[in-house]
Formats: sequence, C-alpha cells, structure tokens
Amino acid sequence: MDITTIFGIIVGVGLLVLSVKRDLFLFWNVPSLMITFGGAFAATLINYPLPQVLSVIRVSRKAFFGRPDKPFAIIDSIVGLAEKARREGILALDHEIPVIKDDFLRKALQHVVDGTDRDVLKDRLEKEIGYLIERHKQGQEIFVSMGTYCPAFGMVGTLMGLIMMLNQLDDPKKVGPGMAVAIITTFYGAMAAYLVCLPIAGKLKVRSNEEVLLKEVIIEGVLSIHGGEAPRVIGDKLKAYVSPRLSKSAQKGQVEEPPAAEQPPKK
Repeated sequence: MDITTIFGIIVGVGLLVLSVKRDLFLFWNVPSLMITFGGAFAATLINYPLPQVLSVIRVSRKAFFGRPDKPFAIIDSIVGLAEKARREGILALDHEIPVIKDDFLRKALQHVVDGTDRDVLKDRLEKEIGYLIERHKQGQEIFVSMGTYCPAFGMVGTLMGLIMMLNQLDDPKKVGPGMAVAIITTFYGAMAAYLVCLPIAGKLKVRSNEEVLLKEVIIEGVLSIHGGEAPRVIGDKLKAYVSPRLSKSAQKGQVEEPPAAEQPPKK
C-alpha cells in the first residue's frame, strides 16, 4: 500500500473540512455535484473508448496500492544467475526460470536459454517496454483529462447559477444564497482536479518510470549474461542505473562486522 497517496488525500480533505466545520453544510449541493462530476465523466466518455474508461479503476489501484520492486533485489538476483551461468553454463539457468517471480525477467531468461540472438532479444524486450509505456500513458491521460474537465464544468455550473441568480434580482434576499450556490461548483471542480485527478496522474507517471527503470535493468543484466560477462562487472554495471541516494541507503543496511580483537598468546 502506498501510504503517501492515501495520507495526502486525507490531509487535504481533512484540513478543508476543519477550516469550514462550522458551515460545512454550506458546501454541500447536489445539483453542483451532478454538473461538475457528471459533466466531467460524460466528456471523458466522449474522449475515450468505453474499455479505457472502465480500466481507470484498475489503473488507479497502482496509485494507492502499488508497491515498487526493490531494484537491488533484482540486481542481486541477476548477479546470482550470472554466477550460476558462469559456473555451469547458460543451459543451467533453465532450472532457475520456474522459480523467478518477475514475469519480464523470466521471459527474458527463457529467450537466453533458448539461444535467441542477442540483437533479436534486445529488440523484443525494448519493444515490450515501449508497449508498456503506451499502456501506462493511457491511464495517465484519462486522469489528466478528468483533471481538465472538472474545473471546466465547475465554471459551467457557476455560469448556470449566475444566470438563474440574475433572473431573481428583483428579490435581494435570494442574491446572496444564489451566488454561493453558483460559486460552489467551481470549488468542486478545483478540488477534484487539483487534489485527486492530477495528483493521481502524477503518481501513476512515477510508478511507470520506476517500472520502466527496473525493466531496463533486467534487459541490461540479461544481455550481459547472454554475452558471458563476469558477475562482478554485471553487478557494477546494473548499480549504475540506481540513484546514489538508494545506493547509499542500501549500503547502510549492509554494515560490516568489526574484526575480532586479537587475543594475547597463551603462555
């Protein structure tokens, strides 16, 4: 579970509720909700095919429950496979493939064991990453579109409310409440866009970049195994993909034990 996404939404909504807790019911208006969210959803249906819109629920789970794989765990696994291949040969990896959890790594190693040409293998794996990026972009674009439509339909609701308010200018008592209802749709649109839709689109982009980076590490590692490079060289090469901050945190977790004190010689 990604606690930062849930915590951010809870904090944002909670602070707004606390700031207006005395007049909370003034910010509840069903027609304004229907105009803002109903209009944004309708525009999204017009812009995208129905299967892509329905897939937004599945895609949004990555923003709340996505857990990025640890890059060093993948690197250690690849180095271990390289050591086995160096000792026993490439075909020895055939017994390791069924126990590999990562689908991409398992598929890439299967190609290596099957004797696929290096250039062909690299082209296939890079194309798969390209298709993955395109699929991820579709989910991101839907949330960006919704983040664009919500404020727009909030303005539409405001204009509709102003029109109805101006029609009742002969009764000054209705001008104030009418103005409040007219403006609240803009509030709904801004909240939906800048607290939910656009931040989720940004989190999905971060998740996509992390997944693509891991797959690039896997490609480089598998191609290095295919080329018969030394495991130590492969490990150093793959660690270059990881940010220095992650490298330092991983090194802190591997504290070397101090050497034992020398005992005085027995007489």
